[in-house]
Amino acid sequence: MAAIITPISQNWSWKQRDASIASVLDEVNSTWSPATSFPSEVHVELLKAGRIPDPFLGFNEHDVQWVADSEWLYQAKFDVSADARSFQQAELVFEGLDTLCDVYLNGKKILYADNMFRTWKVALSKDQLQDTSNVLLLHFKSAKNLAKDLEKQFGRVRAGSTNLGDPSRVYIRKAQYGWRWDWGPELMTCGPYRAISLITYNARIESVNTRAHISAAPALSPSLKVDITVGGDASAVKGAKIVLKSPDGTVVREEKVEQVGEDAVSWDLKDKVQLWWPVGYGNQNLYHVEISLLGASDAVLDTLTKRIGFRSVELIQEPLEEADRYGKGTTFLFEVNGVRMFMGGSNWIPAHNFLTQLTADNYRAWLTLLRDGNQNMVRLWGGGVYEPDVFYDICDELGVLVWQDFQFACGVYPAHDEFVQSVKQEAIDNVTRLRHHPSIALFCGNNEGTSMVLQWGDVAELPARVLYEDVFPSVISDLCDPPIPYHRGSPYGGKGWDTADPTIGDVHQWNIWGGKEWPWQEYPFNGGRFVSEFGIPAFPDVKTVDYWLDGNTKDRWAQSKSMAQHDRAGAHERRFAIVMNENFRLTSDLETHIYNTQIMQSEAVSLAYRTWRREWRGRGKQFNAGVLVWQLNDCWPVVSWAIADFFLRSKPVYYTIARELKPISVGAFRTVTQNRENDRPKQFYEFGAFRSVSATIDVWGQNSTLAPRKVRLELSFVDLYSDWTETKTLDATLLPNQSTELVSMRVPGPPQKPNAVDSSHSVVVGARLVAAESGEVLARYADWPQPFRLVDFPDPKLDVKVEGEKVTVYVEKPVKGLFFTVDEEGEGVLGKPEGVRWSDNAVDVFPGDPQVLQVRGLAGKRAKLRVAYMGGEQGCIVHQQ
Repeated sequence: MAAIITPISQNWSWKQRDASIASVLDEVNSTWSPATSFPSEVHVELLKAGRIPDPFLGFNEHDVQWVADSEWLYQAKFDVSADARSFQQAELVFEGLDTLCDVYLNGKKILYADNMFRTWKVALSKDQLQDTSNVLLLHFKSAKNLAKDLEKQFGRVRAGSTNLGDPSRVYIRKAQYGWRWDWGPELMTCGPYRAISLITYNARIESVNTRAHISAAPALSPSLKVDITVGGDASAVKGAKIVLKSPDGTVVREEKVEQVGEDAVSWDLKDKVQLWWPVGYGNQNLYHVEISLLGASDAVLDTLTKRIGFRSVELIQEPLEEADRYGKGTTFLFEVNGVRMFMGGSNWIPAHNFLTQLTADNYRAWLTLLRDGNQNMVRLWGGGVYEPDVFYDICDELGVLVWQDFQFACGVYPAHDEFVQSVKQEAIDNVTRLRHHPSIALFCGNNEGTSMVLQWGDVAELPARVLYEDVFPSVISDLCDPPIPYHRGSPYGGKGWDTADPTIGDVHQWNIWGGKEWPWQEYPFNGGRFVSEFGIPAFPDVKTVDYWLDGNTKDRWAQSKSMAQHDRAGAHERRFAIVMNENFRLTSDLETHIYNTQIMQSEAVSLAYRTWRREWRGRGKQFNAGVLVWQLNDCWPVVSWAIADFFLRSKPVYYTIARELKPISVGAFRTVTQNRENDRPKQFYEFGAFRSVSATIDVWGQNSTLAPRKVRLELSFVDLYSDWTETKTLDATLLPNQSTELVSMRVPGPPQKPNAVDSSHSVVVGARLVAAESGEVLARYADWPQPFRLVDFPDPKLDVKVEGEKVTVYVEKPVKGLFFTVDEEGEGVLGKPEGVRWSDNAVDVFPGDPQVLQVRGLAGKRAKLRVAYMGGEQGCIVHQQ
């Protein structure tokens, strides 16, 4: 008989620990509340029971802090079937306990768990289980309080700014963002947040390592080896059957073996399977490996299935042949199946403070949004969690590569023996769980552990280097075949602890917005070999703002108390003031302010993607090989760096990033020359102490495909204040898998007046790449004069036609940042996840070049279509249905 897995998911109840009762076991027969779902988190249960207010609304976060200081109990009763009782072996498996938990079974303590990230397994003897009414009791203690106790024992350390939670957090193996972050609330979660199961067996499959190899390019020949580790009575095992199946269920190969263990099978699969490719480079071919553990007379003792893909991935760090503005140094690039690929993507934080509220559909919606935005990599940041299996399954299906941080963020972590041993097992658990996913491209030791030491300057040593430099690489080397690249920290590179060296490793660029607070226009000159964090925050959709205001209309202004409650970025008032005042006109209108922050974010971040991707210049000159924006998503409704807010409402930046990461894109950069030396951004026209005398524009194309592409570049120069226009065309070939410089020229303008600022100050430059054969428009980009506060945006004479799910936009004058939103009617729409998806948005439109946008999910809704643009920031309704 095969092993039996019994989920313990029913009949759960919970309560607050009563400190007046000496023994927790005496509370078993007291008053309990039924759990509304399982897995479970205590804030969710309290909220559904009406015992706490919604911490995502208003200032309610501060009214629920008592939950973190309390202790909480969960219990379930379960029976063990006669079939399950017939086995010799039994174990309870806890896939995730958050976090400090004494576990009792039928009145006996069987486990103390102290690591949220570990899978806990407890072997049981037969006499520990009853036929009926087994009582499983979970006693969760305060992680917040234990962290402070450990801080007294081991000492207070540095752990980020005051916006990144209490420094004592480093002593507890729990999701660090729960202590507060500069985009998230302080909500110390608690509970059995992942599945619990009883497994009964005689012998079972403890683990399987599917070693899917491909040979070096150009052969790329696939092979498969399978290692099987057996638990229980090994003498009962007489063999195994291994079957490889294609996605449609067709058997590719199968074999019955007598010996299990390492290399149970070793198959050459040349011409039998197809490779797995990242999105944009090929299909995401996935195969199932089905393993049956066999006993006497081929009785099935246990089964297990893994879904795999055949691919190779390498992190290439080799000397560059030429120097860029930073010098030579080395590359930091990913090569998959022998193809070097530019990585464009996002950083991921947990998508909810209460992880039990996330469903498979939620993960799919977020990751599909990322994929549809032409992104091919997601970095799972080190202050959250190792996500559940479904997250990585979806990445496999979508072709999204995963950069996986180990869960260490912004702090001086300890390295006493007990801590190191716990973390080592955490690493073993998660590397074993994730290694078969073809989407896993990199394991990384920590987030900003080393760079913050450099920033502070008063920390002599990092104890946790033993983890980053010894434990983690050893675990990965032992468990991963084929190898998975490892990077000891992000950012990391340079001599000593110089993690800001742009010529080696990866960098986090926070001197724009944070740090030295440079203008965003400095992004092109402050990149690196791989920029794994950077960004600028913006307000979310106004509907999201109204959601957290919860009817508080007196706080419906940009600098109100409620807005401060939902903006956690350090010094955000001053930092917003700098970038907004430099670039936009001041306003007291909330909708205008929200729109302006979103355009600011969109312009800044897309400039970084555009100009850093330009530095992917071909072999020997791959000066920048990746850009990952901070951040894709939010964990609650908030003003943040996210490119789509908590309700999946995409900000303009989402769409501008998508255009920059298209397989074929076009970029331009305007350099304005002043009449004397100055310290102003190179893109700014000056009308005061300095005067602008000329401007040049560089235009280039980007081709991420592996074939050259013949194109026609069409340039349009349009004056905003007159009827003057000019055009220029040229034919070109975009080289494969790199950028190609196309033209550098002076920006023309209408006739010049004596002693006036160069007349190009009112000229918009439109660039289109058109396929030479078909005439299809492949890419567009519009370069506008800056700063925007000095531009008098004309009335574009906007004409919007809506036909079903097609929206066509016509203008008579160029329009900047044309952003459509849908105001759905009905109850509860403010807190409803976005159901409308645009093929493109936040577009710049030129006369004579109407743009057609596809919109999914609009049909059948009672809704208004609203559009805002520069010069019409408050927005107006252009369609109602």
